[in-house]
Amino acid sequence: MGKGGCAVAKQDMVSVLEKEREEKVQNQPKFYWAHDEEPHRRRKQEILNKHPSLKKYMGIDTSTKFKVAFWVAFQLLSLHVLQGAPWYTWLFCCYTLSGSINHMMTLAMHELSHNLGAKGVTPNRFLAILANLPMGIPAAASFKRYHMEHHKFQGEDVVDVDIPTEWEGWFFHSTPRKVLWCLLQPVFYSLRPLAINPKEPTRWEFINIACIIAFDLSIVYVWGVRELLYLVIGTLFGMGLHPVAGHFIAEHYVMHEGQETFSYYGPLNWLTFNVGYHNEHHDFANISGKNLPDVRRIAPEYYDAIPHYHSWIKVIYDYIVDDGISPYSRTKRVTMETKEIDALRARGGLVK
Repeated sequence: MGKGGCAVAKQDMVSVLEKEREEKVQNQPKFYWAHDEEPHRRRKQEILNKHPSLKKYMGIDTSTKFKVAFWVAFQLLSLHVLQGAPWYTWLFCCYTLSGSINHMMTLAMHELSHNLGAKGVTPNRFLAILANLPMGIPAAASFKRYHMEHHKFQGEDVVDVDIPTEWEGWFFHSTPRKVLWCLLQPVFYSLRPLAINPKEPTRWEFINIACIIAFDLSIVYVWGVRELLYLVIGTLFGMGLHPVAGHFIAEHYVMHEGQETFSYYGPLNWLTFNVGYHNEHHDFANISGKNLPDVRRIAPEYYDAIPHYHSWIKVIYDYIVDDGISPYSRTKRVTMETKEIDALRARGGLVK
């Protein structure tokens, strides 16, 4: 009797999930929809079964903290050197130097969100806040919370806020509008989570905000408002229409149907903690960026034969001019009932 009752309950649960899935697909038919779980969990196990030697590459990269400290110091030196520079020099350096370095720091935050820069969670949190300082805008603490859910629930409707909204897909469909969308990417990355999957701030958000405010005020006190703008505008440039920002599109936008994660094997990986090795990263999120090329080297049959990129600039260009690619070009899935999503949100998400 007990077993029969469980079977009926399970059927009811499946029927609720299927009903919600059907409703969501009907309401947003222009996205790609997958009807299975995110692919990287099973890929990881399959690859490890064939290549157990990959386990030795798992763990932290002790050089990350030195890279973060160096580039934060470099940004401060830039403020000093550029004092009094003509506006065109300032603007050029803001786009090229500040934009590239601050985007690099967002990817340091990404690396540290996976606890790959030091032993223990707390040191990684503080290192991420250090990387966040020259950006001028608090982001490290919230990024970690949402990014962990992006990995565990890749493509999950409502939960994975990396996916554009229905409105973005509807509005940014033409070439001029997609150019605007690329320019406004930092705005969407900041506001989209608040609109789709808001979370109550935790003490780490408040620590993060306090550190950024103190840093920004110090910059204004020592150098001036112009220098703070150099950092903040550099962040917006670097996350907008900028070569290194090509990874935002390259990672998960479906430019080859049937595949939802793509890798990039080009020189800009040198500036981005190898985030271009994105299939490798999602397969092995506990392997640092430094060692991701080794994943491809050891298991080439899983990476070389599938579509990948060699130019983020080309990815941006294709996205803008190809009428078949838009913010709708993302894979979504429904593997959680609404009540499960609500329960996850009530707990504060996977990470607080």
